[in-house]
Amino acid sequence: MSALTYVIAFNLTFFIQELFLVLPKAFTPGLRPTLFHNNHIWEGSNPLASLFQGTGALATLLSGGLCARLFGRGVGRSVAQRLFLFWMAYSGVFMALPQIVIGALSDQSDIGMAMTYFGLGTTSKTLAALVALALIPLAAAWLGRLLFGQLGGPALCATPKGRQHFVLGAATVPALLALPLIVLFRIPREWIEVLLVPIAVSLVGVVWIQAGAWRSKGKAAGNDVVVGSLASPLVAVLGLLLIFQLLLRPGIRFY
Repeated sequence: MSALTYVIAFNLTFFIQELFLVLPKAFTPGLRPTLFHNNHIWEGSNPLASLFQGTGALATLLSGGLCARLFGRGVGRSVAQRLFLFWMAYSGVFMALPQIVIGALSDQSDIGMAMTYFGLGTTSKTLAALVALALIPLAAAWLGRLLFGQLGGPALCATPKGRQHFVLGAATVPALLALPLIVLFRIPREWIEVLLVPIAVSLVGVVWIQAGAWRSKGKAAGNDVVVGSLASPLVAVLGLLLIFQLLLRPGIRFY
């Protein structure tokens, strides 16, 4: 169930990123963007195009923060619903923060173009990258505490070993199992986009969450969560795959 909900959350978050890369361009004179699932293109030119290359990461970060807040407040009565909120929070945060680091290293990346628009120099880019790197383990520790608080059973999470086993089964292994399914959603393009991006997002956070599980002080959840069935997340994965491959793969013009 965790693997299936991660597949849904990862792809929805990536779609949010691409959608909010396209929408500002759609309202900008001289730009004619086309939306795909894990990509977008545009025709024409406008100086604001570089600025709007940063709106996708901002949207995913805001989406992740909102879902984390909902998850932390215990929204959702079933395991699938809470796992979905956890993975949406995870995907939003860890899809955005590494892009800041990449942006500091590459002017051709999305965030790199936005940094160039603002005229950031080497020192400012380096500082932004260091802040993002520092936030990654802090965000992982925060999400790990929320995970214990909303899904971790008191008996299972009573000891450091128990907490490590819980994170292994609830997050780390599911993230790895989800990777082949995530690749099925990707539009064929450069291998770095098809394979490396899902691997990087899937590992950068769960490694830190797993590493910090033994010392997490998050309060374990009670027994108020309904386990539910695998049928709903499985149907959702298949439905989303059809939408992405049949509707979004050919592209939707926003002009």
